[in-house]
Amino acid sequence: MSKTEFFPKRPDVLPSIYAYEDTNPQYKGLLKVGYTTRNVQERVAQQYPTLRPGALPYKILLEESAMRNDGSTFTDHDVNRYLRQVGVKNPDGEWFECTIGRVKSAIIAIKNCELEEESCTLDFAMRPEQDEA
Repeated sequence: MSKTEFFPKRPDVLPSIYAYEDTNPQYKGLLKVGYTTRNVQERVAQQYPTLRPGALPYKILLEESAMRNDGSTFTDHDVNRYLRQVGVKNPDGEWFECTIGRVKSAIIAIKNCELEEESCTLDFAMRPEQDEA
């Protein structure tokens, strides 16, 4: 068996989780958490089809890889579910009343498979000689 058959090939795209705030006062204190396999700046800009004059109507605060060390990926649905499980208020869809630190913590927990119903695949245990060392 060759190495290319043993390990799954990493995808050509880089899946990302992002979070941004809208500068409109009605969204004060809320963060939008999303997922894309494209450029984050382009993806967020798509959500604002009519740009206002002057500054952008949003500010991207977070852009993180949505890929675990084993090569598997997760989406914003996983992050959203985790945030709800830990009691973060979610007034509308993908908007959350939380800090960027809380979103980062959720991403780390998901990457480390700390969700109760999460089942990570391809989790390799150490070989006996590695464990002994």
